[in-house]
Amino acid sequence: MVALCGGTLNGLSFFPFLSDPARRSTFCLKLALVMMHLTFVGVLFGFDKELIHKTIQDLWYTTAYLLLLVATLAQYFITSGSSPGYVLDAMRAINEIDASRNRASSTKDQPASSKNSSVVIMIDRNQLEKNLLGSGTTSWAKLVMDMYSPGTSARSVTCTYCNIMQPPRAKHCYDCDKCVLQFDHHCVWLGTCIGKGNHCRFWWYIFSETVLSLWTGTLYIQYLKSHVSKPWWSYAIVILLLAVLSICLFFVLLLLLFHSYLILTNQTTYELLRRRRIPYLRNTPERVFPFSKGVCRNSYEFCCARSSMYRMEPLPTAQELGEKSRPYTCSDILSCRCCC
Repeated sequence: MVALCGGTLNGLSFFPFLSDPARRSTFCLKLALVMMHLTFVGVLFGFDKELIHKTIQDLWYTTAYLLLLVATLAQYFITSGSSPGYVLDAMRAINEIDASRNRASSTKDQPASSKNSSVVIMIDRNQLEKNLLGSGTTSWAKLVMDMYSPGTSARSVTCTYCNIMQPPRAKHCYDCDKCVLQFDHHCVWLGTCIGKGNHCRFWWYIFSETVLSLWTGTLYIQYLKSHVSKPWWSYAIVILLLAVLSICLFFVLLLLLFHSYLILTNQTTYELLRRRRIPYLRNTPERVFPFSKGVCRNSYEFCCARSSMYRMEPLPTAQELGEKSRPYTCSDILSCRCCC
């Protein structure tokens, strides 16, 4: 028993991330997902001899399928390792920009004699971060408060866990223990939050996963419909895997359609499900999407105009909300008001 515990501790020392239960659980889920993909593809190529002959004749078909498999798994790990856009990182980035501007202005105001002298200053990195956070608190507070409606108190927009001011659409994630910009949800399978910085990658991942599942299911059905004699147990295994694949495809397809709807209306999962609990959305009518800029512009900004994950959206004014809540007329439909 002692030897077993000692071996376990030694194993954890070689893999430090396994000592954390949360990270160990995420690692096991990632390993299970990769093994599930390899199992579906391995059984398909192991059982279907016609697919092997088709691969020899039409190499492009199987190559495209395997490339889609590799691209899906790569997109999964890229999304899993991406940052959702943390509020603290955004605050540091803005403070660093302010600090660099202040240094540039102070250097410009210095006399020529002081510019010629070279001085080397050693600063601890932790101390530098504290200085940045402390020196730019006023500018960050002003930036955040300008995004809210007049009369909003600073205490009501300050996170009680991180003790930093949250811009609109940000929320504290209890799993990551950080505030996330444009928080959507915390994905257990990915082991990270989905937010401003990686929502686009997440959508492309579930899109590629949906296409891969459809293609794999089609190959399984073609195997069952082929007239080549096969043992009964291969039928049982393929039917069982096809049933599991159909259930996974159903949920992935629903997830893809749901997030496509969120993109077209510029919403997040948290905003949609907790609309009545979010202060700045509580008095907004159900059919009004306050951050929507039209279907075309929402899609463009989500996919193409993502120059910075720290770009934040202010709350719409009362005039803008009144314009969005105005009923559609025939002229609005002809002018494609919902699109732009």
